[in-house]
Amino acid sequence: MSSPTGPASGLPVRMPRPRQPGRHRRPEPVVAPEGAPALVLAVPGTPSPAVRSLAEEVISIARSELPGLDARIGYLDSADHEYPTLDAVLAHTAAERTARFEQARAAGQDVTAPDGPVAVVVPLLAGPDSALIRRVRQAVMDSRAAAELTDVLGPHPLLAEALHVRLSEAGLARADRARLFTVATAADGIILATVGGDEAVQAAGITGMLLAARLAVPVMAAALDQEGSIAAMADQLRGSGSMQLAVAPYLIGPEVADGLLDAAAKEADCQAADPLGAYPAIGKLVLSQYAAALGITPQPQGSPVH
Repeated sequence: MSSPTGPASGLPVRMPRPRQPGRHRRPEPVVAPEGAPALVLAVPGTPSPAVRSLAEEVISIARSELPGLDARIGYLDSADHEYPTLDAVLAHTAAERTARFEQARAAGQDVTAPDGPVAVVVPLLAGPDSALIRRVRQAVMDSRAAAELTDVLGPHPLLAEALHVRLSEAGLARADRARLFTVATAADGIILATVGGDEAVQAAGITGMLLAARLAVPVMAAALDQEGSIAAMADQLRGSGSMQLAVAPYLIGPEVADGLLDAAAKEADCQAADPLGAYPAIGKLVLSQYAAALGITPQPQGSPVH
């Protein structure tokens, strides 16, 4: 037992750490608001252990940025209970909220009926794909849950950074922005491969301009789901003087059919980088869409306020 002047037993007293003054102080940690809607990641494509691992890593990144976040995963194309469908996840989330309210009321607590969305659905898509978004919207309707659907993750400067990193990992671009050393296989022309037709190509072009500024080489977008589009873009770039081309997938990964990317790169006679996958920026952008829907601004963990 301690007295106002110190610990009676001689043991140290744990005192709160004083808040660091000044403009470089660390921000107060932001946590998910109590009773906030769940973040439900809508994952396209055929589910598999690899796809689930990717989605879980994205969710883990989001949780690390916003402690207390209730985050779940729903799959668009699943016939296996091991991979719960998006509508089933939303329906279960809504049922859980109703059950919590009824239990609290039965216990005599003074609680108000739940209001607002039960979940915020974030599509795991770098760019727009109207066909997939229609299916996500239909799954939300089928669940009969009050859920809000956000935009896709791009275009965004963080995606240009992620594309640069994936290209450098494949030896197709310099890893530094200052271009202080050379890479023998560095591409002198980049094709951004996306899915979703013309709308997706236009949106990818915005991120492509940011990537071109980073690499100082031409970057053009083309649709994987339009036959011959990647090869035609490769011919166009070669016609303008780029000889060593690379394909940079403007894709998370699950949304494209297996083998499609490799086949397009082979047809265009290009090397290809890996899809964006669970690059940290993907998790941060997923959380950003969720936070924008709720009107909150989580601070990246450990970053100072300037």
